[in-house]
Amino acid sequence: MYFGEAVKIGVFDSGLGGLAIAQAIMNRLPQYDYLYLGDTKRVPYGGRSQETIHEFTSQALNYLFEHDCQLVILACNTASSEALRKSQQEYLPQNYPDRRILGVIIPTAEACFEWDQALRVGVLATISTVESKAYERELLRQSPRVEVFQVGAPLLVPIVENDGMKYIAPILDDYLAPLLEAKVDRLVLGCTHYCLLKKEIRERVNVPVVSQDEVVPEKLADYLVRHPEIEELLDRSGRREYHVTDVTTGYERLAAELAGHPILLQKVSLV
Repeated sequence: MYFGEAVKIGVFDSGLGGLAIAQAIMNRLPQYDYLYLGDTKRVPYGGRSQETIHEFTSQALNYLFEHDCQLVILACNTASSEALRKSQQEYLPQNYPDRRILGVIIPTAEACFEWDQALRVGVLATISTVESKAYERELLRQSPRVEVFQVGAPLLVPIVENDGMKYIAPILDDYLAPLLEAKVDRLVLGCTHYCLLKKEIRERVNVPVVSQDEVVPEKLADYLVRHPEIEELLDRSGRREYHVTDVTTGYERLAAELAGHPILLQKVSLV
């Protein structure tokens, strides 16, 4: 159901993994109206070209802004790494100069140094996010002395999206091995879907694990305090809408698992 003119916070992800972040945000800031958009028809974005990621992200932003989102969180790390800057610097001024787009990479990088001064940070992410070097840039900006070790994990998103958790153990062990060998003292889960794997990952490492569902909500709350001109525009009826570009029984099951209760997935088109 579309609720009309209510001004919302939008959360976008390439699939359903971003629901973990969306739900955490809603739990932290329950008063606002939200619209979640998952591009389940084209998930994952991680192996696609930069041009295609820009195209898909722009289509998602068009949809969310046309549905009265004042602020959009790019929960997708691939979109945050490949499309955020261009979206902020080119897309918004040309199309929606009064709206705002936030990513998840900067707050995640900041969180790496909230306990103490990390020196060796491991990043587990999609191939596109690793190749973009977005985490490396942001971590070095936070601390020029940090060493960054990245591993691309292309199989994890399809496993999460397709109910393949029974296969996860040996694949996780393989992906984590080079990071453990590098003796990292912090591990970043650089994909929204990996929030679902944080328990299994924490069982395999003995260093702090930065999971975005535990970081982004507080960062957003702080952003809204610092930007009352945005916060004052948001409606406060506590409504939630969940739009996806494809619906299957598997997606419905995963969505309920992520949200903690059954939710209605409304199928929509971005093109």
